[in-house]
Amino acid sequence: MSSKDPEEGFDDILAELDKEEARIRVRMEMRRFGKPTTVIEGLKMSEKDLQELGTKMKKILATGGTVKDGIIILQGDHRERAVEILVKQGFSESAIEVI
Repeated sequence: MSSKDPEEGFDDILAELDKEEARIRVRMEMRRFGKPTTVIEGLKMSEKDLQELGTKMKKILATGGTVKDGIIILQGDHRERAVEILVKQGFSESAIEVI
């Protein structure tokens, strides 16, 4: 056996499988001073990909937010639109749970 992976793009295939298998939770949380925030957790992505997705979501939704500890936090209640964006990014709608 060789230590090299015989198939190119193996990591890409695993990333696609993770998207299909992911259990994503989108919920609204009240933060300081009664401000609503949308919290998206359960995304199995690299930190870099998660940052890119967070940036893209903030731009589309025209809102502020942050990405930390594998969680995307958006300012405001964007649950429905966040689900639409995740589906367009290739995540299965059945794997997304809105709370």
